[in-house]
Amino acid sequence: MQLQRYYNALHAGDKDHKPLSPKSIQNVHGILHKALEQAVVAGVLVNNPADHIRLPKIKKPELQPIMDENVSKFLTAIKGNEFERFFIVALFSGLRQSELIGLQWDDVDFENRALTVRRQIQKDHDGPGYHFLEETKNGKQRTAAIAPSIVRVLKSQRAQQAEWRLAAGPLWANDRNLVFTDPLGNHLKHRTINNHFKKIVASIGLPDTRFHDLRHSYAVNALQAGDSVKDVQEQLGHYSSAFTMDTYAAVSETMRKASQARMEALIKSVSDL
Repeated sequence: MQLQRYYNALHAGDKDHKPLSPKSIQNVHGILHKALEQAVVAGVLVNNPADHIRLPKIKKPELQPIMDENVSKFLTAIKGNEFERFFIVALFSGLRQSELIGLQWDDVDFENRALTVRRQIQKDHDGPGYHFLEETKNGKQRTAAIAPSIVRVLKSQRAQQAEWRLAAGPLWANDRNLVFTDPLGNHLKHRTINNHFKKIVASIGLPDTRFHDLRHSYAVNALQAGDSVKDVQEQLGHYSSAFTMDTYAAVSETMRKASQARMEALIKSVSDL
């Protein structure tokens, strides 16, 4: 009962603390449950008091991928924006925002058209600062393939950055050799990127689209283009193909129906059925 009251309080919040999301509460529960389970193993407790806790349900946000003609609208809308190249690479690589902010030039393989995703820059949850992590969200390094056009975008970014470095002189601050920086070499800020993104998608009639939906956009467009679920899973860094299929189940259903329609047309073209 103490644990249940504690979780309920976390979910409700108070005048000094903001309510925690269901996902954060589940994370807290996971740590406590594991600790208490160890107490059971050690004989300190007869059973785990966290076994039958009722946790708030996590509501999956509705996916708002940019698809079909909206891709062209988006690419037109970002022309000239200071984050244009950042948005393009995000849309056509499937990298998370923090992974792209933390991408270093050593991670870019121009010859083999690939990005090695192994680090990220995350915003602190309890303050205005940032922290650099030498690992991805799931702790595993991966290789993300990129198209020739994205190679050209990255080479353009490198040329732009060289001009910035020359102009900044001793003020240049890119010690981590990051791919995407401001004109003084500082790493990009999540909030600034998101503010620019929200204005752009609102201007093309997609006000509910989040930056993270660029990642969904890559996945949906790749699946509809015929990429296998396994390929998309590896590109995105999901821990399993099953998770990828579950996340994009609606897209998979649309693809199955399209496949059935093509099969029906083929049958009718060669038989009287």
